[in-house]
Amino acid sequence: MTIRKQSLKDLAIFGGEPAFPEHLHVGRPNVGDRERLFERIDDILSRRWLTNHGPYVCELERRIADLQAVKHCVVTCNGTIALQIGIRALGLSGEVILPSFTFVATAHALEWLGITPVFCDVSASDHNIDPRQVEKLITPRTSGIMGVHLWGRPCDVASLEEIAARHRIHLMFDAAHAFACSYNQRMIGNFGSLEVLSFHATKFFNTFEGGAIVTNDDLVATRARQMRDYGYDRNDDVVSGGTNGKMNEVSAAMGLTGLESLDEFMAANRRNNQDYRTQLANLPGVRMAAFDEEESNCQYVVVEIDESQSGIGRDRLMEVLHAEKVLARRYFYPGCHRGEPYRSRYPALRLPVTEALCERVLTLPTGTAVEAETVAAICDLIRFAVRHGSEISESALPRRKTNRNVPKSDLAVDAILS
Repeated sequence: MTIRKQSLKDLAIFGGEPAFPEHLHVGRPNVGDRERLFERIDDILSRRWLTNHGPYVCELERRIADLQAVKHCVVTCNGTIALQIGIRALGLSGEVILPSFTFVATAHALEWLGITPVFCDVSASDHNIDPRQVEKLITPRTSGIMGVHLWGRPCDVASLEEIAARHRIHLMFDAAHAFACSYNQRMIGNFGSLEVLSFHATKFFNTFEGGAIVTNDDLVATRARQMRDYGYDRNDDVVSGGTNGKMNEVSAAMGLTGLESLDEFMAANRRNNQDYRTQLANLPGVRMAAFDEEESNCQYVVVEIDESQSGIGRDRLMEVLHAEKVLARRYFYPGCHRGEPYRSRYPALRLPVTEALCERVLTLPTGTAVEAETVAAICDLIRFAVRHGSEISESALPRRKTNRNVPKSDLAVDAILS
């Protein structure tokens, strides 16, 4: 049961009782049919085939390739490893252009391999890398472009493909948010030289931990499979350098079980998005990111807070919600280019759209753990905070450090790739 707010003193930030008895997370894991999952795990234990390309991993690869309508799926232990293997499989070097408005793993995957991340600004309309800015950043050292399908909304794929082809450089995509999404009725996974998926626990479809490379390029797929397993080929000969990026059977079992409930997960996301949109409509200074429900998994509820219209800033609104046990999150603050090691390397770099979004974006709880009544109560809190925005913002209450009093286990940090 939620507690409704009638006056400022009812807000938990001012000492009132929190609206919710338990913390509400962004990215709380979806879990499919537990009985079916346990049956699969029991089968794994009976087989005693726990890893090394077992039957569940192979089945998951086939199922994902079929769903994404792509030739090859190479599953991995996590999305970051998938990024690194994909980068190596393409032979990228020198500089790679990518957005700064993304989870830091996108940049770190390049940095870890000795490649220079070149940060690009994004479009204010869809939060994705801006092709017009990409063109300006290409140099003789540029070997590739890495687009990110942020929030599951596809990049301007056509423009990026044209730029990459004209400059004869590689194009790959971080599709961590975009599993089961499409672009112009063609499934994500079919663009660029390869695309990388994340199945981290906080993604709407998860394998506990996991990721995948999807591609239509036979050679890239072969290289990725070898690199995932220490460089071994099918004849058990080491033919290249590699690492241990294999997914285990239990993770694959979780993935297969989740695939059986995928329609249910996406239906919950779409219902919640529609409810948030209806209930936050016409609220001053609060703008929801729009999704094409026919082509998106709708796994994120994203709002931008404009303090000049709402009377309350994003961070103060987040403090209000956190006190009420609604763990809204500010993605991807403060922007990769303003975090280390990149901040020291590019101290004068300014990306105005990225930096504005980092100060305005807030994501709200959704998924199968969130019911319609929960969405309604969260929206009530946001409307109340906006209605009293000036009073809350001008209060004498010291600003608290974000998440300072929230147990680490309750933060549910949504690593886009982990």
